[in-house]
Amino acid sequence: MAAILKIGHRGAKGHAPENTMASFAKALELGVDGIELDVHVCATGELVVIHDFTVDRVTNGTGEVHKLSLAQLKALTIERDHYIPTLDEVYDLINKRCFVNIELKGRHTAIPVSDFINTYVKEKGYEYADFLVSSFQREELQVMSEVNPNVHLGVLTQASVTQAWQWAMEFKAKAIHPHFTLLTESNVHKAQQAGLKVYTWTMNEPEDIARIKNYNVDGIISDYPELL
Repeated sequence: MAAILKIGHRGAKGHAPENTMASFAKALELGVDGIELDVHVCATGELVVIHDFTVDRVTNGTGEVHKLSLAQLKALTIERDHYIPTLDEVYDLINKRCFVNIELKGRHTAIPVSDFINTYVKEKGYEYADFLVSSFQREELQVMSEVNPNVHLGVLTQASVTQAWQWAMEFKAKAIHPHFTLLTESNVHKAQQAGLKVYTWTMNEPEDIARIKNYNVDGIISDYPELL
C-alpha cells in the first residue's frame, strides 16, 4: 500500500496566516509531501496567491484582486506583518522540496498558469509531473486541458464525486479532489480502478482522518498536516 500524501492546506493554515510565506515555510517545516494554494491574476498580470476574490477578509485593504495592481496588493498587510505573495515567490521558497497543488481560483487563470508551468519546465529544470493544477471551475479546467495537455489536472468538488469523475474523464485529469464527506470506500476504490488519484480536503479532526485513511485515498489536505 502506497503512503498517503500529506498536503498542507494554503500552507499550514492552522499555524500561520493562510497563503502567506510563513504558512508555506511552516508546512515545509512539518514535512509535507505537498502544498495546496490558490491563485488569481491581478490587474498587472502577475499570478498572486490568495484564496478570496477580494482582499477584504484577509488583509487591511478592500477591493477585488483582479482590479488591483501588484504594487497595490503588495502594499497591503495580512495580520500586520505578512503580505500577499506571488506564485514565483512561493516557488522560490519551496524550491522543489515538495510538490505544489495550484488551485485555479480566479477567472482566466488557466492560460497564465500554463505559461508559468511551461517556463519552469523549460528554464528551471522542472517536469510537468511536479505540478498539479486543480479547480472547481469547469471553464478553467477545459481551457487548461486544451492549451496544455501535459499539465496534471485535478477536479475539485464539494457536491458530487460522480460529476468530478465525469469531468476528469472529459478533461483527461489525473485526479479528483472531493470533499471528504463525499467519500466512501467504494467510490474511492472505483476512482482508483479507473486510474484516478483521490486527494481529499480539508481534514482536521483525528477521527475523520483515521476513517478516510482506511479508504486508502492517495492524499489528504489539512490545515494541520502534522496530524496526517
